[in-house]
Amino acid sequence: MNTTPETPDGGARAGELVPKIYDAEVIDTEVITDNNEHNNDGGGSTARRAGLVVRRKVIDCTGYVVRRVRESDRAARWRALLAYRVRKAPQDLLRLLWFLLRGHGRWIAKGWTWATYADLRGDVRQARMAGDAQARREAQETLRADAKARWAKLAIGLRRVVVTAAVVVVVLVLLALTEMLFDRASMPDWLAALYEIRDGIGAGIVAVVPWLLTVGPIGWIAAATWEGRDKTPGAGWLVQPDRGDAESWVDERMISRALAHLGVAPLNRFFKDGGELSYLTAARKDGDGTFARVRLPLGVTADMVADRRATLAANLGRASLETWPTKADEDGVLDLWIADKGTLQGGAGDWPLLHEGTVDVFDGVPWGLTQRGLVVNAPLLEANWLIGGRPGQGKTAAMRTLVLGAGLDPTAELWVFVMGESPDFEPLRPRLSRYRMGMDDSVAADAVAALRDLTEEMERRGRILGAQPGRPPKVSRKLADKPGLGLHPLILAIDECHELFQHKKYGKHAAELAVRLIKRGRKYGVILVLATQSPTKDSIPKEVTRNISCGVAFAVADHIANDGLLGAGRYRAGIRATELRMRTDRGTCVAVGITDEPWELVRTFYVPFEDGTDMVTPVVARAMALLAEQGRQVTATTADDGGEPAPVDHLADILDVCQGEKRVRTQTVLARLIADNPDEYDGWTLTDLSATLNRYGITPGKSHGVMVIRADDVSSALATREDEQAGEHDGEATGNRGVLPSAENDQTPPVDQGKPQRGRQSGTRRNTPETPGKHGPAPSRPDSPDTDGGADDQ
Repeated sequence: MNTTPETPDGGARAGELVPKIYDAEVIDTEVITDNNEHNNDGGGSTARRAGLVVRRKVIDCTGYVVRRVRESDRAARWRALLAYRVRKAPQDLLRLLWFLLRGHGRWIAKGWTWATYADLRGDVRQARMAGDAQARREAQETLRADAKARWAKLAIGLRRVVVTAAVVVVVLVLLALTEMLFDRASMPDWLAALYEIRDGIGAGIVAVVPWLLTVGPIGWIAAATWEGRDKTPGAGWLVQPDRGDAESWVDERMISRALAHLGVAPLNRFFKDGGELSYLTAARKDGDGTFARVRLPLGVTADMVADRRATLAANLGRASLETWPTKADEDGVLDLWIADKGTLQGGAGDWPLLHEGTVDVFDGVPWGLTQRGLVVNAPLLEANWLIGGRPGQGKTAAMRTLVLGAGLDPTAELWVFVMGESPDFEPLRPRLSRYRMGMDDSVAADAVAALRDLTEEMERRGRILGAQPGRPPKVSRKLADKPGLGLHPLILAIDECHELFQHKKYGKHAAELAVRLIKRGRKYGVILVLATQSPTKDSIPKEVTRNISCGVAFAVADHIANDGLLGAGRYRAGIRATELRMRTDRGTCVAVGITDEPWELVRTFYVPFEDGTDMVTPVVARAMALLAEQGRQVTATTADDGGEPAPVDHLADILDVCQGEKRVRTQTVLARLIADNPDEYDGWTLTDLSATLNRYGITPGKSHGVMVIRADDVSSALATREDEQAGEHDGEATGNRGVLPSAENDQTPPVDQGKPQRGRQSGTRRNTPETPGKHGPAPSRPDSPDTDGGADDQ
């Protein structure tokens, strides 16, 4: 800073530097300094400003973290728990004092038991009361041997203590005398080291003894308090019972108390004798509830606990629907899941795909919420479904959600048949490849035709898979995305399937086809979804229930319906849809096979289509838009397309039912034809069968007194017919290709039909409706059927 000296007249002392004032103007209150001064202080000012910014950021971040921690739910719970414990401090202190006294009492009791051999004397007393002399002698001998061994151990221990103390005292006395006679500086090094060790041990003892005098009593009190604690599982006094969610709090202590008052005799004896349950999995939070796994005492099974589910729920302060005791991997291990109060009363909420999103059928369809509050993706690929329950409980809506979700996969093909007058699937019609609804026989016939078409499609897919590189064992997403292969997911849903399986004309054949699809269609991408309100042994074939992958039971009336939907033994294992209440639990079901858990309690998503509310149609519109984006379209394979059905090849069917046998009885062939295709052969008689064979020059023969059909004759006739069909292009006549002749060309079988000619019929001349030829005898073969006498036993 520039200064100028002032004269004494100026008011300053001589030699003092006084600042010189220049004319200047202050702008924005910022003082303009000299350039050199500004340059010299610029670096320090920048560093100070940066430090202030960093400090301010650190303070802000620290305050934010502290504020978030203070406002978090966990901190709030800890504050509430701490405040509660402060309020309950006097009661806790009295409880701890009681534990301290009881702990000393237990120590005294244990010491008395040890000193008097009370446990062994108890064995002797029980043997005497039971009148078992041998057991009494063995107990007495054990008592004497234990007493002798105990005193021997005490003597050995006492002798060791005395000898050790004597040696230590002698060594210390010798060291003290030696130190009195000799100076430590003149001692050998080893002797001086020995004195240093002695001094170190002494100093350690002096330092530790006061600490032990302080900590020892504290440790003693803590050990006695721990010994006198309440040994019932769970530390209930450490929690806050009057908190907001107190009614949902479940621990081992509450579970043990509930089981102790269950009224099961072996459990009563176990707790009366002071037994403690073994918890393989301690009570822990599991979704919207609590889960525990308990090893039950001897004589108690999980089924016995499940049978008293209502009592157990009452003991736990829950509704039956909120308490689920089930059998674990072992009969003696109980899996117990207890829902938080009120969590199962609400619905599942909106369907996640209601407004946006797509589906990959290979990953599953969002279908509902489990009892743990988790969204469950219902598996479709490699699975088949059986859904059932009482009327009005949500089974059709649950099936519709599955089909609707699958429709959001552009590669999926959907067939739906409703065996009744119900419009639940009407909005899905644009997305469905096949759709029939009604109660007449034509709907049942179309449903059976769809099942038959799926079996043929299954065989075709098997051949396609076998022709792929590496021969993949099942359909994958990569294969399904190739349109040329036709291996896309194909889902057939049949609502009210009991009407189809109980149909007088088509029921038996429908059941056989459904079982075949369930057993074999899994790996070919063919999925069957069935829904019924009558899950009985008469309405649902046993093989369907046994082989189904995913069983779903809404509210049902009894254990028969429960096991008919979920599988045999489920009711005994505690997996019971009978506990679901009509109307109250609408939309809630018990499901098996949809997750890795043995069972799930599912609140299904509901997409409304009723009372003027239609949320299904917008989803279908999105599905159609997805198809258009990928250049796909719904395959028009409706059952009532108006086209003429393909003629049935009777001759090929006869060869198929021969099943590789050389000779098959005519009655057996007819029965097999009816079983395989009742639509075509249900009205056939042996006369119709003989007429069909006769048209191809085949006459049933007789073997061991019964009429039989030779498979070689049928295969030869097929080969000849194929040759004739191949000659069509050369202008040769071909006949009617195995179709039954028209009524005007019908003819009566020859009267000598019961006396067949020997050997194979010649292939050069055939009986046709136009020219019924005559056949002479052919050379006989060694295995030709015997034609000697006998009645015509067809």
